[in-house]
Amino acid sequence: RNQGNMGRTKFDFEGLTNSEVATSRHTHGSNALEGGDQDTFWDKLLEQFEDPLIRILCVALGVMTLLALFGFADWMEGLGIAVAVVLATFVATYSEFKNEESFRVLQDEASRTVVKVLRNGGNMADVIIDDIVVGDHVLLSAGDKIPADGILLEAVTFRINQKLLTGEAHTVYKHSSSIDYTPDDYNDLNDPYLLFRGAIVEDGNGVMYVTKVGQNTLFGDLAMHLSEDTERKSPLQVKLGVLADYIAYIGYVGSVGIAISFLFKQYIMDNNFEYAKIVAYLTNNPGVPIQDLVTSVILAIIIIVCAVPEGLPMMIAIVLSLNMKKLLNDKVLVRKLLGIETSGSLNILFADKTGTLTKGVFVPQTFISGYGSCYKSFDEIPSNLGNLLTCSLYYSSTCILNSNTNRIVGGDSTERALLSFVNQDYIPTQLVESENEVPFNSQRKYSATQALLSNDFLQHNHVFQKNRITFVKGAPEILLEHCTSYYNEDGQIVNLNDGIRINSIISDAAASGMRVILIATTHQEIVENNFTRYPPGDLTIVGILGIADEIRPNTVDSLEKCLMGGIHTVMVTGDKKETAVSIARQIGLLDGDYENQSNLILTADDLNDLSDNNIAEILPNIKVISRARPTDKSRLVAIAQNMGYVVGMTGDGVNDSHALKKADVGFAMGSGSEVAKEAADIVILDDDFSSIVKSILYGRTIFKSIRRFIIFQSTVNVASTVIVFIGPFMGFDFPLTLIQLLWVNLVMDTLAAIAFGGGPALAKYMLDRPISRTAPIISVYMWTAILANGLYIAITSAIFLTYDPVLTWFTREGIQDHEAFLTGFFCFFIFITNFNAFNVRTKSTNLAEHITKNTNFVVVVGIIFFVQISFTYFGGSWLRTVGLTFSEWIFVIILSMTIIPFDIFRKLVIVPQVIKYLQRRQFY
Repeated sequence: RNQGNMGRTKFDFEGLTNSEVATSRHTHGSNALEGGDQDTFWDKLLEQFEDPLIRILCVALGVMTLLALFGFADWMEGLGIAVAVVLATFVATYSEFKNEESFRVLQDEASRTVVKVLRNGGNMADVIIDDIVVGDHVLLSAGDKIPADGILLEAVTFRINQKLLTGEAHTVYKHSSSIDYTPDDYNDLNDPYLLFRGAIVEDGNGVMYVTKVGQNTLFGDLAMHLSEDTERKSPLQVKLGVLADYIAYIGYVGSVGIAISFLFKQYIMDNNFEYAKIVAYLTNNPGVPIQDLVTSVILAIIIIVCAVPEGLPMMIAIVLSLNMKKLLNDKVLVRKLLGIETSGSLNILFADKTGTLTKGVFVPQTFISGYGSCYKSFDEIPSNLGNLLTCSLYYSSTCILNSNTNRIVGGDSTERALLSFVNQDYIPTQLVESENEVPFNSQRKYSATQALLSNDFLQHNHVFQKNRITFVKGAPEILLEHCTSYYNEDGQIVNLNDGIRINSIISDAAASGMRVILIATTHQEIVENNFTRYPPGDLTIVGILGIADEIRPNTVDSLEKCLMGGIHTVMVTGDKKETAVSIARQIGLLDGDYENQSNLILTADDLNDLSDNNIAEILPNIKVISRARPTDKSRLVAIAQNMGYVVGMTGDGVNDSHALKKADVGFAMGSGSEVAKEAADIVILDDDFSSIVKSILYGRTIFKSIRRFIIFQSTVNVASTVIVFIGPFMGFDFPLTLIQLLWVNLVMDTLAAIAFGGGPALAKYMLDRPISRTAPIISVYMWTAILANGLYIAITSAIFLTYDPVLTWFTREGIQDHEAFLTGFFCFFIFITNFNAFNVRTKSTNLAEHITKNTNFVVVVGIIFFVQISFTYFGGSWLRTVGLTFSEWIFVIILSMTIIPFDIFRKLVIVPQVIKYLQRRQFY
């Protein structure tokens, strides 16, 4: 124990020196936990072959290889399929591996927990959790996650939750012991004096002496076997799953139809429907019809590959990875993927006032004495009363005044503000000993500290009359009715006869936006079961401190964006109603005439008097909840979700964790407790409300990017399926070869995912209405784009293949070049889908709108054009391509660009007409 004068805290320990820390780390090891085994790149590559589609392609490769061995097929076809399989699995593996690696890095950043430790003569230091060593004295308070195993040395009313270790969310009481305590079993979770890494402090403050670190802790031993609860599916994931199943079903059915139609053409149509020719075709050379049968199966497989949206998972991974990095730069850390997905659909947000809408840095504004006088600074307060206030706050505070920096550290923002108001030169003495304590929590709304005053202390501080005194501070509406007296300017106790006047002064201070805290004393001692539910009835008022919390600069603008975007925002605060109303008016949540049915202001007691059905009826009009309790938050989340809302909830305390976990999107503050961060989907690193709005904007951006990808991919699906289906009937066995179709598949899946995944987060998205939980992922607008443009590409392709004048463009030296013609069609199909990407990326007729804000799109589209042109000159027989002349290129480019004016026509004419038709039929 520290016997000197430096320890300015009731937790008075010397702690380790820097050299002792180094020695302990060398002897007992680091507090870092070894990570679990991570899948290597090759592990993930092998996993790709568990994909049914890849297995089907491998079977097709084996069949083509056997046919090639017997001379029934070209080796190049099998080689092409092999290259396509390797490329598809490699790209998917690389994307997944890099995305998981990026997410793991972000998670590591999130887990760099800072722990408060007493070191170097009892001064408090902020230490990264991995740097904790055996022998450290760790300060713990409500909301902290215990960073190592150890012995609880000094604490009062210390409760923890060991669910992560036991699976049971029961509160466990722990009691203080000494460093010399030797348990029978250091891993006994029921030991009343031992603390274990991973447990959460629910209530109380204390000091832990560290006995085990890192892998030697009980948590470290279990770490490899612990896992998070299975994440629920977000609305977007459910919608995408349904869409994928639907498209896959269409692909499978369509592939069977295409295989049958191909065999019908080969076996029957090519033999002029003559029975004798058909029999001869099947019997004279059995290898040919068998090859046709295998070819039809291969063709069906390729159609499945083109139809099944295997690019969707990759698209989601890419778009999430890209936006997670952008959000991190904006001080938003996404801990759970579903959080950023779902945030774009929020239509109600319960936002904490303190630290989120406001800065959370309280500044003392005024001190109101028990006799009604107001003092703007500590120096104005009479000396005896000032000394009494100083002692009341210093000996009941969870803060520490660092002797080196003279800065107040530890505690919460309210405690630091209170201590900053009084005499900073005061040095707490060991003549005062803290005996017992009732910590503050949001249920009782007050705290109490019992102190033992020595006779020497009483001789120098005449305002104190007895050896034992209990300091109490908390909400005036809780404590004032229990006050029977007050200290006058000389520090003498005087009966309180005019409590109404004091209450009026307090209400005026709260109405100006200040948080008010009443400080009082009593000679009643803290014993078991008293003080924990109700304060004593003989309190003596020291005074009331009013502290103000400045509104964040971006709050008003960010709140307006939420309101414009259809997000109903409810301010939740533990402050008095008057304070809450003042802040709500300042940030624009309430207008001038706020006392009406559309601006409801409720207290926790009001909520308690209402049934869930009553609250559901008025929820759209509730703007402010004052004196809120954590249970109120959970209740509001459940009611809103039952009404069909997509619910967002902010929080920072341990008691907020249930509401954060229960909400569709939980936003934890970066300065909040570790348990709140664990329960949340998203951590707001700068605690700023504007960062929450940014996450909502990015959520909407992600959903729009995925919708654009679906339009692009589905359009190519419709076009390629129709072309392949009608191709054999137009005289071409394959308008596009197997290898060419796989290149098309790569363009519309992987490359398109990269192109559309980097879409910019435009401010105008916050003007859109929230996306309903039950809304289909494919909208009416999307259907018009998919069907109209898909059919246009298919029809234009059919004209290219069957209209004789087109063939004349590919005449060389007076001879129509069939290879050039097929190459031209291959280039035309890639180009027209690539030009359609410009149509898809914006609903505007200005296709260049914001295009420079998505460099991925510009680069990927450019690469596709470059690679396609290169294929024509270097593809040879493998890709069935030859180089094109200048006039041939001009024809292909102009024809493929016609998709642009057609889509403008769709946007201006077809879409409005379809919507009008559906509105008349009441389908829209």
